[in-house]
Amino acid sequence: MPGSFIDTNVLVHVASGDPVKAEQAEKLIADGGTISVQVLNELANVARRKMRLSWTDTHALLSTIRALLPVQPITVGIHETGLELAERYGLSIYDAMIAASALHAECDTLWSEDIQDGVVIQDRLRIANPFRPG
Repeated sequence: MPGSFIDTNVLVHVASGDPVKAEQAEKLIADGGTISVQVLNELANVARRKMRLSWTDTHALLSTIRALLPVQPITVGIHETGLELAERYGLSIYDAMIAASALHAECDTLWSEDIQDGVVIQDRLRIANPFRPG
């Protein structure tokens, strides 16, 4: 059964100062979805550099997220798919690797604020911005 994949930028909003975006991000997590090791790495970077969380708090945040959402490992196959997506769709390498992880996890929706809302990748992965008005 196809599912959802959640990009890093959505998870960051859980701890943001924007209560509307935080609530929407929490709802997506509660509804379930998949993330990748790349998402965890990016979240760790944001937690340390932008949110200025301690290492203890960063580990706690990552542990909580891992307990709530299944994690897609990074593989050479995902890397190769990501390169193809970057070339074909003009995505950044990092966004393409997220989309590749979502495809390999057999997701049909990628929740992201960074990739253009409404784009469909390989005729089976729809990009959706959960914070888009209306």
